[in-house]
Formats: sequence, structure tokens, C-alpha cells
Amino acid sequence: MATILLRKGNTRLPPEVNRVLYVRNLPFNISSEEMYDIFGKYGAIRQIRIGTNKDTRGTAFVVYEDIYDAKTAVDHLSGFNVANRYLIVLYYQQDKMSKKVDQKKKEEEIAKMQEKYGVSTKDK
Repeated sequence: MATILLRKGNTRLPPEVNRVLYVRNLPFNISSEEMYDIFGKYGAIRQIRIGTNKDTRGTAFVVYEDIYDAKTAVDHLSGFNVANRYLIVLYYQQDKMSKKVDQKKKEEEIAKMQEKYGVSTKDK
């Protein structure tokens, strides 16, 4: 019902709001069915991707069909307690994610150059 009220008014959403949510601090043993139960209460879900690698465990991407459903989910599920863990629900922002990847690449490149030229960062 909250989404119906949002749609009826001429509400202008902030620019960071989109249909893709980035969820952190998930329990490692959460199933996709449990994710659909938790996030499905707020609208139709197109896709859920749960992290399985060592670096991505405890995170997931949730894609809603409608932007207003995603906004409602963020409003209600940020700080929601699941298996004694409080969820962190954010809007996915491509710019921030790509900056993290770029930073890792730069660090690897610097480490390779240091090895190549025999430069060490340790204090003498």
C-alpha cells in the first residue's frame, strides 16, 4: 500500500535511487529462498545474486522490477535483523564499485613495478 501512495503523488526520487540493491552483512548460510521471502514482501523481484566467493560472501544483489519497490525495501530493511546480523541495504552505484576495482588494479600494478625495479616500501 505504501508503494501505491508513493506512485500517486508526484514524488521526485533522489538520483542515487535505482532498482538494484546491494546488501551487505548477510549470514553466510542464507538461502536464496530466504532472500526471496525477506525481499519479496516489498515487491516483485527480477533477480537475486548471492556472493559465494571468499571476497563476496555475506553480500548479495537484489534487482526489483520497479524502482518504488526498491525504495520501499531500502527504507524498511536497512538495519533489519537476520540471524543476529543487521542488514546493510544500499542502492547499487556503479561508480563506487568500479572505483574499488580500479584501486585494487593500481595497487597490484604498483607492487609489480616495485618488484621489477627492486624498490621496497619498508623503512630502513
